[in-house]
Amino acid sequence: MSEPIRVCAVDELPTTVGAVVADLDGRRVAIARDSEGSLHAFDDTCSHANVSLAEGEVEGQLIECWLHGSQFDMTTGEPVQLPATVPIAVHTLTVDEDGSVLVTLNDTTRV
Repeated sequence: MSEPIRVCAVDELPTTVGAVVADLDGRRVAIARDSEGSLHAFDDTCSHANVSLAEGEVEGQLIECWLHGSQFDMTTGEPVQLPATVPIAVHTLTVDEDGSVLVTLNDTTRV
């Protein structure tokens, strides 16, 4: 694992479900809010179609690729809907006492 990287303030993120993209040390990472309000960080690229996952729909703890409908569990990176069969990397996300969103990149690149 790397050192935590400050992405933004938590109040800069959407207050409803959805995702945004951040470039962290040259790596595209999606920051997403699930249906329960929890935040997740994961590689932004779909392992099936090489497109941005942040442009897809969030339902519960799943994010759906807008191109072919693959779905990934945002907590594990595991695909739960075909056609994707390869997981995406997930990263550790924390919010500090000042309200900063910090992401620690997982050293594993799955895509």
